[in-house]
Amino acid sequence: MPKIQLAKRILSNITRIDGGKWKNPYMFFTEEDQEKAVTALGVYNQWNLHLHDHPRRTVADIRAQIQKTRREYPHDDYLVVIDYLQLITITGKHDRYDLAIKSVTSELKQIARQYEVPVILLSQLSRGVEQRMDKRPKMSDLRDSGSIEQDADLIMLLYRDEYYNKENEENKFIEVDIAKQRNGAVGIVKLMFEKEFGSFVDVYGEKSDERIQKVDILRVRAGKRCKSSVLINL
Repeated sequence: MPKIQLAKRILSNITRIDGGKWKNPYMFFTEEDQEKAVTALGVYNQWNLHLHDHPRRTVADIRAQIQKTRREYPHDDYLVVIDYLQLITITGKHDRYDLAIKSVTSELKQIARQYEVPVILLSQLSRGVEQRMDKRPKMSDLRDSGSIEQDADLIMLLYRDEYYNKENEENKFIEVDIAKQRNGAVGIVKLMFEKEFGSFVDVYGEKSDERIQKVDILRVRAGKRCKSSVLINL
């Protein structure tokens, strides 16, 4: 996904302006939307967020980018998000594709430990989940899953009933299955997915106004806690 599209999604999340309006703000934005967008752009520009959308990235490229960020911001804590595993360009020769994927996940694990940085790695699911009655994903549904299960400290699997049951439009909830956590409990957490804003909201036992206020507070706290972010979009 191009950098500009990612930026628009982030701004939609901050402003709570429908993502569809960002396709042509001059045509669709109201005066209130324009005021929100100006404020959000000020917030966005203060964030130390690095978006990289160059295609055909190798693990060596990712390591070099993390090294560069570490040199530029030696005293900051930061987070690396990679979208997604199967698009990383594999180097070297491997007898099987699953072994090639294992080499990637192992190297990313080493990078996380070497630079003491959390790495969030997105992955595709295999087609096996589509052939079951229960569409909730399992760890075995992760494409080329053996090495992912082995190397990951935390695995979260997402399920949204509305995706499969189109008539069930009232079900806006998404299940986050914490299937593996090396240093904590596992289980399922339910969140509300606001797809028009690209937001995941904790709504358990809270009223609508309280939800929005809580999400805004969490967003600010998260920004303060993690001073730098590297998002590598492949």
